[in-house]
Amino acid sequence: MGVPEISTSLPTPATTKVDPYIVGIGASAGGLEALQHLFDNIPSDTTMAFVVVQHLSPDFKSLMDELLGRHTAMPIHLVENGMLVEPGHVYLIPPKKEMIISGGRLLLSDRDRQQELNLPIDVFFRSLAQDCGRHAVAIVLSGTGSDGSRGICDVHEAGGLVLVQDIDSAQFDGMPRTAQDTGLVDWILPPQEMPRVLEDHVKRGGKSVRGHATTRAQLTTSFSDVYRMLEEEYGLDFTHYKPSTVTRRIERRLRLAQADDVQEYVARLRSDRAELDVLFRDLLIGVTRFFRNEEAFELLEKSVLPELLANGSRETPLRVWVAGCATGEEAYSLAILLHELTQEPGSRSFKIFATDVHRGSLEVAGRAFYGEESLARVSQERRDRYFVRVGAGYQLSPELRQSIVFAPHNVIRDAPFTRVDLVSCRNMLIYLQPAVQQKVLNQFHFSLNRGGVMLLGPSESPGALLKDFETVDRHWRIYRKHSDARVPIGTRLQACAVEPRFVSTQPQNAGPRQSLSHLLGTYDVLLDEHMPSSLLVSDRGELLHSFGGASRFLKPRDGRHGLDIAEQVDEKLKLLLTGGMRRALLATAPIVFKNVSIETDGRERGYHVTMRRVASRSTDIPNVLISFTQVDTEVVPAVANEVELSQIASDQMSALRSELEYTKANLQAAIEQLESGNEQLQASNEELMSSNEELQSTNEELQSVNEELYTVNAEYQSKIGELTELTNDMDNLLASTEIGTVFLDEKLRIRKFTPKIAESFNLLPHDVGRSIETFTSTMDHPELATDVRRVLASGERVEREIKDQQGQSYFLRILPYRAKGGTAGVVITFIDVSGLKAAEDALFHERYLLNSLL
Repeated sequence: MGVPEISTSLPTPATTKVDPYIVGIGASAGGLEALQHLFDNIPSDTTMAFVVVQHLSPDFKSLMDELLGRHTAMPIHLVENGMLVEPGHVYLIPPKKEMIISGGRLLLSDRDRQQELNLPIDVFFRSLAQDCGRHAVAIVLSGTGSDGSRGICDVHEAGGLVLVQDIDSAQFDGMPRTAQDTGLVDWILPPQEMPRVLEDHVKRGGKSVRGHATTRAQLTTSFSDVYRMLEEEYGLDFTHYKPSTVTRRIERRLRLAQADDVQEYVARLRSDRAELDVLFRDLLIGVTRFFRNEEAFELLEKSVLPELLANGSRETPLRVWVAGCATGEEAYSLAILLHELTQEPGSRSFKIFATDVHRGSLEVAGRAFYGEESLARVSQERRDRYFVRVGAGYQLSPELRQSIVFAPHNVIRDAPFTRVDLVSCRNMLIYLQPAVQQKVLNQFHFSLNRGGVMLLGPSESPGALLKDFETVDRHWRIYRKHSDARVPIGTRLQACAVEPRFVSTQPQNAGPRQSLSHLLGTYDVLLDEHMPSSLLVSDRGELLHSFGGASRFLKPRDGRHGLDIAEQVDEKLKLLLTGGMRRALLATAPIVFKNVSIETDGRERGYHVTMRRVASRSTDIPNVLISFTQVDTEVVPAVANEVELSQIASDQMSALRSELEYTKANLQAAIEQLESGNEQLQASNEELMSSNEELQSTNEELQSVNEELYTVNAEYQSKIGELTELTNDMDNLLASTEIGTVFLDEKLRIRKFTPKIAESFNLLPHDVGRSIETFTSTMDHPELATDVRRVLASGERVEREIKDQQGQSYFLRILPYRAKGGTAGVVITFIDVSGLKAAEDALFHERYLLNSLL
């Protein structure tokens, strides 16, 4: 049948040493069909070696060598420890083993049965990258889970080639999808098309197909199309990113996709969703690891986090928002610090919200499984406390995982979280346009409680919001919010032009410039000289600035001072300001209160109080300017009855004010109850999300077991198909020979028979399983049962010539049925030799006549 050699012995080393391209193939559930399509199209004279790594069940024998043997002429080896890898050979990982390659040899180790998560593909790909470098090729085929997605990163960094099966042709898209999400895949295509790419790669010696003469102008003209496709597909507008960053990433994908020019690449993006996925993942630069910048985390551990925990109520959890969390390492690092700081009984609890725009990264973060390189800066003590070694990686403890909620969130477009104590957004703002940076920072300012802390990357700063923050550490960009002044968070961003901006090198205004502090001092002097007595108040009633000696209208009091203007003036002016400011904010023209009696310097004087709305050119948030103009005449002291009437009015105003305060208190209580109810609902939602994530984790474990069973089932289904085909062949062969044949087991029960012998023993199809001794035969051979038992006992054949009741001659042959090295039954055949006997008789008669004549 042309079946290739199946061998478990060590192959003889090649006489000439050539470094072959070694192709590591990772497959799991649904991978058998993909492997068959792949090897159907690989030429037998290839110079590459193929190593197949599967998720195999430890409880069943794999039939992969037999099944693949029908689809390739290359020798197939079940790997033994120390086996040398040779070109033109296929190597299969055995069950219950993990495998690496070192020095061109395949090394096996026993798989730990206690491991909850088995990632043999990642383990082999990493060793392949280290051992073969740019001669390494990694292929990820159908399967569930994420095995292989970490190993291809090492192959890519080593200069090797990465191929992934397209999702449309994969029976299970878990492994192909997570591999594509890394953004490091060179080709995404069906298995039957991969051999062509592999052969081209070998012929080129691993180099790129050709250089690109794409100019920046060509890239620029097509960027808008790329931006539009990305926004329509993922809802993220990359025009808000810095053009230089986007340009480098697109040019990189242009080279990897082997497109001749940018127009060809744009056309491919329109028709190839997988390539668009890869570009999107590549644009979202996600470089992270545990405790990145250790000094910054040490500062958080020793001073920032303990202070935040101490300042709040123990009944209120500390809320942390990690924006742009990528695959979750930074969020888990903060969780480790907070968990260590809250070990004492009665300590304040904490909750971390980790968000990112890329759902693939969030899925990786949700699995909480990381490789050795991610934990390079994690101490051994913390590894033992918070991680469990699983294969070549580490699984985070469920206790820590439950303290974090991962959610998709776009900081540019979506509403921010609220009442947050710590915001961490490191090394994301540097990729955004300045206007977008400011909007995101406004979001963070809005979300933080007063006294909350913002942590940025080493190259980032609050910019214009620096005045609203206190610098905790300048080097590591840690800031504390000290102002509750409202900042605009809904500024509408204009799409930035795609074209590169050229900066003129001509000097502008070469004359000397004064410092900003000197100019501000000059402005203050001019304002004091020419500005009337005025107070600048925010729309929230907070005092912002005092001009022209207006501080004399303020009344200092004992106790803690706030910014509210109503708390700093006397009762008469307080009533005027409270009602007048609301009208001034709504009115377009100034509002004037004439002849207002105000006590200053121990004497009452008359003033015209003017209030007008003032808005900045750069923001829509208004302020109110309160100006005081003194009236020339002094206020005449009131007579006795006038004092009494004013006292009555004052009492009425006091009563109204008390009623208003009571109403405000009730309203505030109602608001607090609603907020409390909302927080309880949010806590319940977070608990449900945590429960859902636990169920997802359990589901992943069940999927891992299921895919092993699926692989075993697929192999057996294929084997059953072959056996069914072989059985049909045998049935047709026996039926066509016209030889009476019956198969008996060791108890002489009928297993199978041909139609010819059914006539001699009167057998029917339902007689299978009955003993042959219960049937009568038309053969004239009473010793048939004796002969059968002798053959069964001795294993020696019996051959006789017999006749039936009609006188027909038959040649009887009884043979032992060999199986598993012993006798498992007998085979009885009756061959009709009547024609032969008639010919012998005729020949004998002719010879007799001849002898008589002679």
